[in-house]
Amino acid sequence: MRCSKLYAPTLREVPAEAEVISQKLMLRAGFMRKSAAGMYTYLPLAWRVLKKIENIVREEMDRAGSQELLMPIVQPAEIWQESGRWSVYGAEMFRLKDRHNREFCLGPTHEELVTTLIRGDVRSYRQLPLSVYQIQNKYRDERRPRFGLMRGREFIMKDAYSFDRDEEGLEASYQAMYKAYEKIFTRCGLSFKPVEADSGAIGGSGSHEFMALAESGEAEIASCSACAYAADIEKAELHPIEAPFEEPLAVEKVLTPDCKTIQAVCEYLHLPVEKSVKAVAFKCDKGLVLCFVRGDHEVNEIKICNTVGASELEMADEEQLLAAGTCGGYMGPKGLDSDKVIVVCDATVMKMHNFCCGANEAGYHFLNVNPGRDFTPAYVADIRLMAAGDPCPHCGAPIIKARGIEVGQVFKLHTKYSKALHAAYLDEAGKEQLMVMGCYGIGVSRTMAAAIEQNNDKDGMIWPAAIAPYHVIVVPVNSKDAPSLAKAEEIYAQLCRAGIETVIDDRNERPGVKFKDADLIGYPLRITVGPKTLAAGQIEVRERKSGAVHFVPAEEDLAAAVKELLKTL
Repeated sequence: MRCSKLYAPTLREVPAEAEVISQKLMLRAGFMRKSAAGMYTYLPLAWRVLKKIENIVREEMDRAGSQELLMPIVQPAEIWQESGRWSVYGAEMFRLKDRHNREFCLGPTHEELVTTLIRGDVRSYRQLPLSVYQIQNKYRDERRPRFGLMRGREFIMKDAYSFDRDEEGLEASYQAMYKAYEKIFTRCGLSFKPVEADSGAIGGSGSHEFMALAESGEAEIASCSACAYAADIEKAELHPIEAPFEEPLAVEKVLTPDCKTIQAVCEYLHLPVEKSVKAVAFKCDKGLVLCFVRGDHEVNEIKICNTVGASELEMADEEQLLAAGTCGGYMGPKGLDSDKVIVVCDATVMKMHNFCCGANEAGYHFLNVNPGRDFTPAYVADIRLMAAGDPCPHCGAPIIKARGIEVGQVFKLHTKYSKALHAAYLDEAGKEQLMVMGCYGIGVSRTMAAAIEQNNDKDGMIWPAAIAPYHVIVVPVNSKDAPSLAKAEEIYAQLCRAGIETVIDDRNERPGVKFKDADLIGYPLRITVGPKTLAAGQIEVRERKSGAVHFVPAEEDLAAAVKELLKTL
């Protein structure tokens, strides 16, 4: 490819809309252009990267025994209604009607469609196990699309589905996919960590996320400083912390003017924060939910959803709190009407004694509140977020936190969908059995963004060779110097014949402009051809990642030298 023909309109300034490094660099380097909030057009350089990631995914999925197919993006409402998810999936689902007023959705995922497909064709145990996958666009109407390809409304995803006879078969399929994912992300050049995860809207039980480690990641990861335990912060399990025993004291109602935060209350009353309980109020399809955790802990919304069976949560407003007999800044578990509010307490709260909490009246708090004696919640559960230094739930060693980008997730669905959609087979005895399912997703476009988040510097992107748009750029320093230009063209032709993906910068631009664009786009190797090196009988080859410069004799087989270098990048 010649730079004079390459459709890669680079920008010198960072677009104001860009938030994270990958978004900034892909816009600046001419990889993509925004078409609407959360939706992008992929230009040729990005599309080459995406195709390489897809090919790696295909190779490893095929090796794992999965077969590729392609299902429709537009899905009929009937199959979602049959599974029970049409009414509970939430506002993220794009819904539409055809000219006959029949309801459809743009596929956010394909469990329903693939299950109805397989149930129509699989009849016998002899046809199992079976695994299929597709690479296709997915659509989710994110409330707040952001971070470029990290959280978009249209994105490219690989989704695979396994169908087995029993739980033993599911475990084998799950492990095969887990290993395939390790190979895929390793080949893509990512630094990643598999972590225990919540199954979310997909459902089932038993899931791992594959997290590309990056400070820009939306997700927090908790990992043990001593053992192999690692989990998404939303999934991380916490044992209750038992406070030292105290004899119950009489409840006191005390004036706490303008003390609407735990910090303000504890400072005013001269209490350690560990002796306080704070509240967070949500509204959901189950009603008003008041959640209580120790004052220095944070509420985990995913755990709340799982505890009360809610599909999604929104922050409650003051009008709803007043109607339930409480008010913002002064909520407490004592004295609430269970007919008006669902009270959920973290398990640690139930191990506290004589604590301080809101009195459900503006300007007042209670002292010496005790669980059991003074209140009984509707739910007691682990509902808090794990914090750095918390004890590991497996070995007790301190927890370390990091940030990551979710690039893949594997799920054990068990019979969640096969039961709802009646996907069954006949066993050896002729008895009908439900298929046992798993599903496995990879964010293909997000993997591209994650690779950039992990591989960049002040000058631009640094592509791992396996997924780089091109491997080499040949830069003639002076396009008016005939010998240099001729040698550059000769090298370009030689590398292309050798099967090395190469670009030649044949533009009539200053050397500085060419070098800046080469670094911005992130070609793994840059070959510079100029009068000085030619006079010395050498060709300069520079590694983008390390900056190391190699001088190869002009008479040597340059293609062989380049291939050897690419193996290390």
